[in-house]
Amino acid sequence: VQLQASGGGLVQAGGSLRLSCVVSTRTFSSYAMAWFRQAPGKEREFVASISYSGGSTYYTDSVKGRFTISRDNAEKTVYLQMNSLKVEDTAVYYCAVGLSIAASRTRPAYWGQGTQVTVSS
Repeated sequence: VQLQASGGGLVQAGGSLRLSCVVSTRTFSSYAMAWFRQAPGKEREFVASISYSGGSTYYTDSVKGRFTISRDNAEKTVYLQMNSLKVEDTAVYYCAVGLSIAASRTRPAYWGQGTQVTVSS
């Protein structure tokens, strides 16, 4: 399973970005998906996850109401729409595959390479 994340960049506070992650696997629709992030000097943290069908989503408290995770099983892609970005959202964002939605938050099976998001004040 290979994951390719894209969509990061430099944006001003209050702006928006949409991250994408394409997953190379024939069984994408059977996997839960998640986004994590790692800021400089900090540990990697969970951001959002989505069930295999897209029917269930979870978010860390700091992004609720601002970020939206979604997926397109036909395109084997998971998205993270990030609105009202804050300086503290600056991090490398990673997509991950989970064998269940619970596992996607705590024990992802596969990781992408990361995409840098920088929010300026």
